[in-house]
Amino acid sequence: MPEADDRLSRAVAGDEQALTELLLEHGPVLRRRIERSMAGKWRSVLEADDVLQVTYLEAFLRIGHFVPRGDGSFGGWLRRIAENNLRDAVRELGSGKRPQPERRVAAVPENGESAAALLEHLGATTTTASRHAARDEMSAAVDAVLDRMPADYARVVRAYDLEGRPIEAVAAELERSQGAVYMLRARAHDRMKELLGSQTKYFTNPS
Repeated sequence: MPEADDRLSRAVAGDEQALTELLLEHGPVLRRRIERSMAGKWRSVLEADDVLQVTYLEAFLRIGHFVPRGDGSFGGWLRRIAENNLRDAVRELGSGKRPQPERRVAAVPENGESAAALLEHLGATTTTASRHAARDEMSAAVDAVLDRMPADYARVVRAYDLEGRPIEAVAAELERSQGAVYMLRARAHDRMKELLGSQTKYFTNPS
């Protein structure tokens, strides 16, 4: 798909209309690729449009870091985002209706322990003593970061990770498939690590 016009440069510079136009042009091809990649057994809990919507959201969040490398580079970038989203959804769906215990944040929302558990799940380094001493600080850091994230990302983390609600309930509340919730959660965790790493002491080497 030709990218000879200046829309890509404008999109990288922050022109949302230019990015929207590019996404609409690439969307049909990308959807077909996603559909071909999806195994039939997941189609009841995941749709190609779920993957596409989360991919579009990520494109808006990350377009400022995209480096054009000639015709086709934007399409390739979108495909990689979509492939990551589909991979994360299938991995979580394949683990069963509830993820394995080590992949689920323990929820004890009444005493702030769920925020500390979430930070550790994301890779923060805390000792048991410091975790208990700084619970309020950790909760405040998590809340502040969630307030800076897309609404659906924050809603998934609050409901699934911090409140410990089952995937079926979270999917119903957001009116999305279970696969879409898992994708949103994976991308939300990525975003949290970036934001927390830039402003707190918990991530000395943010990924």
